[in-house]
Amino acid sequence: MEILNQIVDLFIHLDEHLGQIVEDYGTLTYLLLFAIIFIETGVVFMPFLPGDSLLFAAGMLAAKYPDSLNIWLLVCLLLIAAILGDTSNYLVGRYLGAKALNFKLGGRSLIKPEHLLHTQGYFQRYGPSTIVIARFVPIVRTLAPFVGGIARMEYRSFIKFNIWGGVIWVTTLCLAGYFLGSVPIVKENFEKVILLIVALSVLPILWQLINGQSSIKQAEKTF
Repeated sequence: MEILNQIVDLFIHLDEHLGQIVEDYGTLTYLLLFAIIFIETGVVFMPFLPGDSLLFAAGMLAAKYPDSLNIWLLVCLLLIAAILGDTSNYLVGRYLGAKALNFKLGGRSLIKPEHLLHTQGYFQRYGPSTIVIARFVPIVRTLAPFVGGIARMEYRSFIKFNIWGGVIWVTTLCLAGYFLGSVPIVKENFEKVILLIVALSVLPILWQLINGQSSIKQAEKTF
């Protein structure tokens, strides 16, 4: 229970924790943020890292600590991390898909079947554009390139949507944090802003749950 409380505190007060890291380690923060974004998008077993809120908070910190974090360098590095992460996940799905699906830890599958089916439902509904749309949907963001790899999605098509999705996702959230982070009402209500970002992120999942059952059933037949 204590660990859960610590995770929630880290998530809700992300700006404070990252701010402390910037003050303690300066430019090394670039490496930490790069690693987190790469792991969330590139490691199929790690779909729960706070990607959206982290990008927003990173933009805020770049505005607050311009001597330690340059916003444009930050955007470029995190964009590279996001593109490399999705590419890595795609390759794992393409060449190790069956093994990854069957991999278990402590007798439990690390990839939940229901999450996989929801992601497959997105592909049934939106096709290759899922790679772009998924950037803004937690869990689906991590599984989409993996499923694309399993389905043998053409790499040329995948990398195109991967780059576009990464550019839109990283620049939108980082620059939003950078320009809005200095607004008093946003700065003073960071926790509420983060919760709003999370709420907006999960709306597509709720929509899929309510209206996408036919897509999921079709996905079960296809995959």
